[in-house]
Amino acid sequence: MLKHAGEMECVMYEERSGRSETVECGLEDETCQLVLKRLHGLGEGEFGWVRLVDPAEAELVQLAEELGLHPLAVEDAVQAQQRPKRERFGDVLAVALKTLWYVDADRAVETGELMLFVGPRYVLTVRHGAVDPAAEAARRLEADPGMLAFGPLSVLHAVLDVVVDAYSDAADKVRAALTALEDCVFSTSRVDHTEAIYSLKREVREFRDAVQPLVPVLQSLLTGPVGDGQGFPPKVLPYFRDVADHLNRTDTEVRSLDELLNSVLDAQQARVGTWQNDDMRRISAWAAIFAIPTMVAGVYGMNFEDMPELGWSYGYPLALGLMALASGLLYRAFRRNGWL
Repeated sequence: MLKHAGEMECVMYEERSGRSETVECGLEDETCQLVLKRLHGLGEGEFGWVRLVDPAEAELVQLAEELGLHPLAVEDAVQAQQRPKRERFGDVLAVALKTLWYVDADRAVETGELMLFVGPRYVLTVRHGAVDPAAEAARRLEADPGMLAFGPLSVLHAVLDVVVDAYSDAADKVRAALTALEDCVFSTSRVDHTEAIYSLKREVREFRDAVQPLVPVLQSLLTGPVGDGQGFPPKVLPYFRDVADHLNRTDTEVRSLDELLNSVLDAQQARVGTWQNDDMRRISAWAAIFAIPTMVAGVYGMNFEDMPELGWSYGYPLALGLMALASGLLYRAFRRNGWL
């Protein structure tokens, strides 16, 4: 399994027997020439799969020239800033797609990029990112050697299948994170989760940027570009249709997650507005309760000479009792109506 930048791995397959042979290789000149020699010496019913990790442009040029890759395709493979797409350069099919995985600890969607070049007798994959779908794809091919009868297309199918399965797994984890966030939003606690909702929404947007553009790419692989005469063999089409169906389901799920996040955000904003209204209502109620004592005390604090009951010994207790009674009645009314 490739882990570090600049690494190279090569496997030779026999279509009929399903046997495979790993070629010890690297990106150094001598070992690279060994791989090219093996690729050029392949016979009928054989093909090779060359896997690279984060190669520099200079490291990829030699392979590209020998394999007949277009310079623009090499540039795309090195830059690793492509949207999912498919292009054909002569007899070489180039497919760019996004790898994707969900990091539970950070509640984040991480993406990488994979470029596949499918030729008549070889497959070249260039990976950028921590996750290597090629390793799982190779394991699946070993478990089902009958798929190797489709030649290099079997590798394309296996890689697409692994990537789309990873999309589905990530969608399930995002759904779980969204469900947990919904529970928090609709709980009794008064915590503003707007930032968490925006953060998850940003991750879902990144998810959509990986999944949505791949849908027409897979559809074009099934139908074939008009007039190029490069359609897939009928026997392999059902396998690619199965991957396309899984991708369409995941695309629908991601769209649903995005729409649901909008609803959760609206609900959170509505709850924040409700909290603010409750706070203002409480403040207004307490202000009204304290307004009567303030008014009475203000009247008797004006210090005019002729004031009612100033000479009466019970005037002071009466004023205090009046303030307490009025405040108590207001408190009871507000409490009954839920303002407090």
